Amino acid sequence: MFYLILADLVVIVHLLFIIFAILGGLLLIFRRSLIFVHIPAAIWAALISFKGWICPLTPLENYLRNAAGSEGYVEGFVSHYLIPVIYPTGLTLNIQLALGIFVVVINIGIYSFVYYKHMAKQGGKLG
Repeated sequence: MFYLILADLVVIVHLLFIIFAILGGLLLIFRRSLIFVHIPAAIWAALISFKGWICPLTPLENYLRNAAGSEGYVEGFVSHYLIPVIYPTGLTLNIQLALGIFVVVINIGIYSFVYYKHMAKQGGKLG
C-alpha cells in the first residue's frame, strides 16, 4: 500500500511539473526570480518531447508500482495518462513533436506577455 501511495505521489508531481513547464512562465508576473527554475523545466519538457525520451519519473513510478505488486507501464507518462484522453490512438513521434512545439510556443507567448506587462509597469524602460 505504501508503494502505491508513493507511485501516486510521483504521478501527481509529474503532472504538476508538466503544468509548470507549460504555464509556469505566468508565475514570473509575481516573482521574476522563478525564471531560473522555469526555463530549465520548459527546456526539459520540450527536449523530452522532441527527442522521444521517457522522463525519469516514469521508471520511478513503475518501480514503485512493481514494488507494490502492481504492474507498471512501458510507455511514458504523457502517453500512458494524457494521450489516451487527448489522442485515443496512442503516442507517435509526430504527436510528441507537436507537444514539444506546443510547450515552446506557449512559453514564448507567456514570456512575451510577462515582458510587455513588465515594460508597461516600468513605463517602457528596460530594467
